Amino acid sequence: MATKKSSSSKPIISTGSGGGKLLPWLGIATIILLLDQLSKITITKLMTFGQTIVITENFNLYFTFNPGAAWGFLAGQSGWQRHFFTVLGIGAAAFIIVMLKKNSAQRLFCWAMSLILGGAIGNVIDRIVYGKVVDFLDVHAFGWHWPTFNVADAAICIGAGLFILDEFRRVNK
Repeated sequence: MATKKSSSSKPIISTGSGGGKLLPWLGIATIILLLDQLSKITITKLMTFGQTIVITENFNLYFTFNPGAAWGFLAGQSGWQRHFFTVLGIGAAAFIIVMLKKNSAQRLFCWAMSLILGGAIGNVIDRIVYGKVVDFLDVHAFGWHWPTFNVADAAICIGAGLFILDEFRRVNK
């Protein structure tokens, strides 16, 4: 009597329809998330709220909280934005994971999405834990003073830049 050969189990997150693997991209997002959270934990433990440490003439560490979105957008609102941006961040993370799975062989696109994913989750964690986002990187030069930001914000901005570059490359093919 013949027996049916058992099918090999497939890892849930190993492959996408693009033929590549999802796990490396989630690994990059995890590295960004860890760098973001470790830097924020360090700042909140070693500095007091509002404290500034001058690093160079154009760069300080300045511990502050941002209850709004990027660059303080909606920071002055009554508090609804905490829940709104938490849900938005979770939804964006889920959408990005689906996009990574579908397009896992597209390297530049996946680098962009992985950076955005890690940053988005990092800021969502802050909103859940603190009700606002920990910011501490303070850059100023040539008469310009950028809003204070964090590692997650930097990863999101770099990811957005890579996404735009990827789209320009795709359009020009």
